[in-house]
Amino acid sequence: MRTPNHLDETLLALADPTRRAILQRLAAGETRVTELAQPFAMSLNAVSKHIRVLERAKLVHRRREGREHLLSFTPKPMDEAARWMEAQRSNWTTRLQALDDLLQEEDRVASASAPPHPKGPTR
Repeated sequence: MRTPNHLDETLLALADPTRRAILQRLAAGETRVTELAQPFAMSLNAVSKHIRVLERAKLVHRRREGREHLLSFTPKPMDEAARWMEAQRSNWTTRLQALDDLLQEEDRVASASAPPHPKGPTR
């Protein structure tokens, strides 16, 4: 698994809706940068900045073919982030279940040692 810094880069890249939209388009296959930028209401330079963030996170691979820049999606960093999140979820689920078990046991002990409630109306 990559270092925590790489995890930070992955999560930072995924935090932006434009970058997530770029990744979604790239999931369909390799695309030229100019084609990728077309549907976005921003300059090609702005889209390129988003792409650089994705490249730093290793979520996107760029290859050059003549003057063309072709991008493809690399899922490995996202898979690693998902594994890290699952490990955290599993850890917290275990801890919270232990806390719930402890509190339920305390409730059972408190109920068993409490004096019984009178039945019926009292006068």
